[in-house]
Amino acid sequence: MKILVLNGPNINMLGIREPNLYGKENYKSLVALCKKTAKDLNVKVEVKQNNCEGELVSIIQKAYNKYDGIVINAGAYTHTSIAILDALKSVNIKTVEVHITNINEREEFRKNSFVSLFAEKQFIGFGIEGYKMAIEYLAKNN
Repeated sequence: MKILVLNGPNINMLGIREPNLYGKENYKSLVALCKKTAKDLNVKVEVKQNNCEGELVSIIQKAYNKYDGIVINAGAYTHTSIAILDALKSVNIKTVEVHITNINEREEFRKNSFVSLFAEKQFIGFGIEGYKMAIEYLAKNN
């Protein structure tokens, strides 16, 4: 099994950006957690991050016939990007949505997730551990 972990804007700023909300773990720690989880489950994982909506769409499109699952934290594009939703629908790869914070307990605009209209499962508010939970979910439910 091969899983794509895809991160949107500002996820690369973990540990710097609002540590009171997002925690003190940095992006390197997130990547290491994903790789360790995959290794422990005997699955392959590729972790990518991009701040540009169109690039995220292109990465999703290139995932077609290459990955068995997608873990996605689309960052702010979660709440605005129909293009990312459409890309996920186009490739039709089992998808799990992750958010480090609990988007349902934040600003009103963050409660809307276009990604959730396609994602099979969500892990929200678990910090970076949500990524581990999402990879485990995909490994066990493929």
